[in-house]
Amino acid sequence: MSARRLPADAAAGSASAARTVAAARSRASRIAALLPVAVVALLLAGCGGSAAPAPEAAAERPAVSRDVAPLEPALTVTDPRGATVTVPAPPTRIVCLTGLCDDMVVELGLTPAGTSTPALLKNPVLLGDRAAQVPTVAGSFGSEDVESIAALRPDLVIGLGGVHEPLRAAIERFAPLWLVQPTTWEESVGYLRDLGSLTGRTAEATAGELRFRTTLADGVEQARATGKAGRKVLLMYGSADTIGVDTTDTVNGNLLATLYDYPFVPRGADVETASTYSVEEILAQAPDVVFAFSLLFSSADRTLTDQLAANPVWAQVPAVQQGNVHEMDPRLWGSGRGTRSLGAIVTQSLAAVPGR
Repeated sequence: MSARRLPADAAAGSASAARTVAAARSRASRIAALLPVAVVALLLAGCGGSAAPAPEAAAERPAVSRDVAPLEPALTVTDPRGATVTVPAPPTRIVCLTGLCDDMVVELGLTPAGTSTPALLKNPVLLGDRAAQVPTVAGSFGSEDVESIAALRPDLVIGLGGVHEPLRAAIERFAPLWLVQPTTWEESVGYLRDLGSLTGRTAEATAGELRFRTTLADGVEQARATGKAGRKVLLMYGSADTIGVDTTDTVNGNLLATLYDYPFVPRGADVETASTYSVEEILAQAPDVVFAFSLLFSSADRTLTDQLAANPVWAQVPAVQQGNVHEMDPRLWGSGRGTRSLGAIVTQSLAAVPGR
């Protein structure tokens, strides 16, 4: 797995072996919940893709539009990936199995009826202290307990494409299941607009879109005016043994490439290597700023950057030498992917990236 290699399933036989299996699966599920959408889809759905071309320099891209198109209520929408979603009535009780859902629901002024990412909801960018009121769905990511979901009486369940498809038949006995899978910030905005139409909260959806577009457009202008757009930036995660990179075909990589020089493209179609970079390959790109989100499950775990601290190649990376390596909130930067989370990433990254 690109975030961290996990022990293989142990054979059923002894109680200790069973506990090891359960812990490993739980750990893998929590890692998957934080991985970029495209990586999760590749790992859990077994699909591949072709290598992306080198990204256009941020300073050469057109300005981000601040325009927001009108939006009408609808009970059927076609989402950014071409999937058709139909609800019998505007949903008000939405259960979220992926962070993008939590972000969208909060942006629309609603509260999830249940969530599988409570730590994300606790971030002040979303619900903060009010997140304690939201029930947590039982089970692990990708293997949520369907009875737990049904008990929340949802009228819409939103999951992650490539992950939650196996739950469709069971969930659709009591509620529609919508699988979202953005790979660009524009697609994330599109999903918000679609959910705004389905819920009838079109004013809230367009207001959220406008806030995000304004934040991003202002950020692009600031980055270009201050020379920040020319800085090479990297967003990485995982462990020192297997460093994962948010490449330009992930939402966050796509967003950062809009603001800065972001040369980290997918490395081919191989699931094992598409989003993994060695320390030597990172050094070859010479990033000026590194953002990292570390997957910590116990007090004994060390952050990714701490694990790399003694690596002599890592020490040569310009961002390391200049003290521009930043550990970020793993939930907000790893699983949010909606307009609130992405807006926070714009703001937080601009505060950390040096200008001229």
